[in-house]
Amino acid sequence: RRKFSRGIKRKPIALLKKLRKAKRETAYGEKPEPVKTHLRNMVIVPEMIGSIVGVYNGKQYIGVEVKPEMIGHYLGEFAITYKPIRHGRAGMNDKTTAFVPLK
Repeated sequence: RRKFSRGIKRKPIALLKKLRKAKRETAYGEKPEPVKTHLRNMVIVPEMIGSIVGVYNGKQYIGVEVKPEMIGHYLGEFAITYKPIRHGRAGMNDKTTAFVPLK
């Protein structure tokens, strides 16, 4: 359950402060500077709407623009940690591989 009945810890508070600062420093009508974080378990709160958060997926930071319908979800839900596999493509043992580029 995603509730703050027992308060909010120090690291999420620090992230909120950085997001506030990034929002304050942007001109009206522009997007704020992304704030990088490893806090994938941070619950999105209404104060974060309009911010851009760089969520770490284990390899790189994925830019997530927070929208109103994301409230109550975790930041980690919007930064996928794996590369989706594609089934049905030419493989290494297939005869047609000589003509299919590996990209």
